[in-house]
Amino acid sequence: MIKSLFSKQTPMMVGIDIGAHSVKAVLLSQHGNQYKVEAFAVEPMIKGAMSDREIQDIEAVGNVISKIRKKIPRSVKFAAAAVSGSTVISKVIFMDVSLTDAELESQIEVEADTLIPYPLNEVSLDFEKLDVNESDPSKVNVLLSAARTESVEARVAALDNGGFSAKLVDVESYALSRAAELCLKQLPDDAAGKVVALVDIGATMTLLSIVEKGKTLYTRDQAFGGEQYTRSILSYYNKSYDEAELAKVSGDLPPNYTFEVLAPFQTMLLQQIRRGIQMYLTSSGRDAVDYLIVSGGTALIDGIDKLLIDELGIHTVVANPFKTIDVATSVDREQLNKSAPQLMVASGLALRSFSSWHL
Repeated sequence: MIKSLFSKQTPMMVGIDIGAHSVKAVLLSQHGNQYKVEAFAVEPMIKGAMSDREIQDIEAVGNVISKIRKKIPRSVKFAAAAVSGSTVISKVIFMDVSLTDAELESQIEVEADTLIPYPLNEVSLDFEKLDVNESDPSKVNVLLSAARTESVEARVAALDNGGFSAKLVDVESYALSRAAELCLKQLPDDAAGKVVALVDIGATMTLLSIVEKGKTLYTRDQAFGGEQYTRSILSYYNKSYDEAELAKVSGDLPPNYTFEVLAPFQTMLLQQIRRGIQMYLTSSGRDAVDYLIVSGGTALIDGIDKLLIDELGIHTVVANPFKTIDVATSVDREQLNKSAPQLMVASGLALRSFSSWHL
């Protein structure tokens, strides 16, 4: 039997993004077609608890999540987390259009060892029917995802240690895609029908998701993030790691840092984003991406949207998934807006409460 990575029907739950430098949480409610932010939290990660997007110390991560638990209403018991990185594989396969979900599961079980380059007893699998294949109407496109069971179970255990019950474990790039719907009003009116690239630049990982009309067309994870910027500050100005992090956020740096540190990092960042988009265009046969939404902690660098517009020629905005939705009176709106670009993946996970997505 396939060990399900993703639950299909879920109650209201908090989305928890377990990152290398911090844990982010978002709780949303839905009223008709409108969402409302009921709570959010950002807590720094304990050093050494994460490495290469993998949990190294479940108890330490659980302790951080327990701080999140205190900021979320006690009535909310369930949480969603996500996996990413090299241990996660997603691919579209083609199956007979007439197969039911149960028949698809049986067929995938039979063929899984040829589809997944890991021993099947070490992975958790799930799938989602997409749409009928345009080239061959007798086939249906099926999104198959696999993650190391060890990675999934570590997140489930960390959530449990932090006081939550894990209802599902998603894939970060698909959570990012889902959060796109919250940002479309930041873009021109035609954005819902256009090709939109989402780039989430975390501390150690950059996620790229390409969406069109609510469908994920392409995803890519790259080991690159804001930590490289921090380490440049550290080495250039002989600061400790904590001092470098503080200086990066506060802007308390020498005037020439723009040329010595910021400009080289911006060049690397542009290369990563340009390469990711070009790989999508090459594989899809498309000519261009219409819009770009940038998020993650590194999106807080002043002027990053203008830089991307100037260098890539793509209409770019810094993500604020809460700009046009209601906020509970108990939520600090000013602090929420400051943290908004970092909360995209957590928001996409929180949206799982209201959708029937597998992924």
